[in-house]
Amino acid sequence: MSITINPAATVFHLQTDHTSYIVEILPNQTLGQVYYGDRIPVKDAYPNLTAREERGGTPTWHDDLPDFQPELVKTEYASFGKGDYRYPAFQLTQPNGSRVSEFVYQNYQLTADKQRLPKLPSTFDDTQDDAQTLTITLKDRLTGVLQHLNYAVFPHQDVIVRSATFENPTATAVTLNTAYSAQLDLPDDRYDFLQFAGDWARERHLYRNRLRPGSQSIASLRGASSAQENPFMMLARPETTETQGSAYGLNLVYSGNFNDSVEVNQFATSRVLIGINPTEFAWNLVPESTFQTPEAILSYTSAGLNQLSQQMGDFYQHHLVNSKFANQERPVLINNWEATYFDFDEAKLMTIVRQAHDLGIDMFVLDDGWFGHRNDDTTSLGDWVTNQPKFPQGLSHFCDQVHALDMQLGLWFEPEMVSKDSDLYRAHPDWLIGDPHAELTPSRHQFVLDMSRKDVVDYLAQRISQIIDETHLDYIKWDMNRNITEAFSHQLEATSQLELAHRYILGVYDLYDRLTQAYPDVLFESCASGGGRFDLGMMYYAPQAWTSDDTDAVERLKIQYGTSYGYPQAMMGAHVSAVPNEQNGRITSLTTRGAVAFFGDLGYELDITQMTPDELQQIKEQVAFYHQYRPLFQFGKFYRIDSPFASDGNLTSWGVVAPDQSQGIFGRYQLLNHPNAPYQRQFFQGLDPKRQYTVNGGAEHFSGTELMAAGYFVPSLKPVKGYSSDFSAQLFIVEAV
Repeated sequence: MSITINPAATVFHLQTDHTSYIVEILPNQTLGQVYYGDRIPVKDAYPNLTAREERGGTPTWHDDLPDFQPELVKTEYASFGKGDYRYPAFQLTQPNGSRVSEFVYQNYQLTADKQRLPKLPSTFDDTQDDAQTLTITLKDRLTGVLQHLNYAVFPHQDVIVRSATFENPTATAVTLNTAYSAQLDLPDDRYDFLQFAGDWARERHLYRNRLRPGSQSIASLRGASSAQENPFMMLARPETTETQGSAYGLNLVYSGNFNDSVEVNQFATSRVLIGINPTEFAWNLVPESTFQTPEAILSYTSAGLNQLSQQMGDFYQHHLVNSKFANQERPVLINNWEATYFDFDEAKLMTIVRQAHDLGIDMFVLDDGWFGHRNDDTTSLGDWVTNQPKFPQGLSHFCDQVHALDMQLGLWFEPEMVSKDSDLYRAHPDWLIGDPHAELTPSRHQFVLDMSRKDVVDYLAQRISQIIDETHLDYIKWDMNRNITEAFSHQLEATSQLELAHRYILGVYDLYDRLTQAYPDVLFESCASGGGRFDLGMMYYAPQAWTSDDTDAVERLKIQYGTSYGYPQAMMGAHVSAVPNEQNGRITSLTTRGAVAFFGDLGYELDITQMTPDELQQIKEQVAFYHQYRPLFQFGKFYRIDSPFASDGNLTSWGVVAPDQSQGIFGRYQLLNHPNAPYQRQFFQGLDPKRQYTVNGGAEHFSGTELMAAGYFVPSLKPVKGYSSDFSAQLFIVEAV
């Protein structure tokens, strides 16, 4: 059993294969955090871990409990106003304006499974993987509101999933001002805070800094999880590396406004909060209603950051991603965007399609411009009907030709947006998000539809379904190219306007749910100007995401390396595009571009009809190579080895290894070549120390220990006349003998 409860029902010990998470009922009948870390034996009580001493100048709960001082107590889900001055996990406002709560323990419920949440993306156990769920219920003495703290234990991936449910069984409404998904109080502050920040075209760069007194946070108020910050973070001991040391991983199954914070108080304890951003949020908890927070993923290891990433990625594959696609190999695709932009018709596209077919590419994706009268980015969003001048025989005629070549077909949609030059806007101007008395702020010449409205979601579901039926689509690229401004819904009452951001994302999930349920064989890829909504909420419906609009191989090293801390490579769309690169003008070889894009879901985004025969042959060989090793590239264990964020960033290396350790492929990328350089060796990871391997088909045999501990000699880069030896890539294929 993963969850053990002592005879007095006062201590709850949650165990995974390698970790323990222990909570207890405190003297004030709230819930306290005892321990989270390496697995320890089950006991009825842990007095050593819960010892207290009185401190001066600090409030106590009661005079007869002088050592029970809320500022010093580790709790599971803290309120504000009772002597704990740290940021709270939740806050309720009573009808009289009071923000004080006194929740006390009522009971618990234990079940031997993990069910999905209604209306929210969530984890599940469909394969009887020994998951258990514990729900601990508390009741507010002041309002009668119930609080259900939910814990799901997935033992074999060393993951704890947390969320909170607020239930109002009374006849009086209250306001929920703050409702985080999880709180974790740690006993000290000796941690590094790892966050993954950036912007459009440079998403999820790693930043690692020591905790300090006060609060450090990552957050979004954009209506999306954002490219600027990602809702995944790590806390690691300063000495922790990729291969050893203790670390916590925390992620949020949510795509909207979030806040993840770590607060270090005057007693050097660390409080972690993860969940919906309380800024621009309030929820009217009316009588007989509930509010469910998104789920938070918690994982711990003492075996280093690589292990933490791998166990979380394994968990997502088994218990979060759509089971239809979790283990299904993803197609190699070609997207026409950078080849044609808006300038295309059926004949032009078919030239690309036929060439792609000859190269062995699996799927053609038709990007922006196939609908309405869209010939630039100022019109037609919302009008999901065929652009007749481009497809005079109908879109389905083109799609039938693609399918006749035994290729799959994908279409680009941006469902959440509308152009003012559109039939949809002219018919329903009130469907836009925006204060009717304010001057609305455009972005990319487009505006945001109010996805909190059922009529909007109904319209989109009907139009997209009709297109899927007409074209027999295999794939949808769901884009979202701007964030919310002037947040106001024409449909919501004044007292409910702060619910808009959350209701918006619930509407997005509703549309995803309807479409994925109705069309279970359609593969969805999430996109938000690249990686602006690269989060677990999206991955629940769309098992892969466009990692970044930046397709430059050099920039992608940092983007994909940083992303790999929180997400497995099967989630990362990675494409080869033309040079000079559109985003920064850099010129890299086709070899380097392919060698970076292999470590994800490979695609091409360039005009193959303008390439030389030698280049086409190289792409054909790349596609064949990727097909040969696709299960390894997409689902192998990913290892980070040399970081582009370390030292001068000149060297990056990583690799994927088969689950049975019979095979591995490692990529080594050097930005600038150096004359008369020192000898270099490439160190591998994840191999079986006792097995013998070859490298790139060579005759010599190496033990796994030798390749991992002593490394493999890498010759210096030699300049070739007429070509730069900068931005080089090398692949090492390691095969067990």
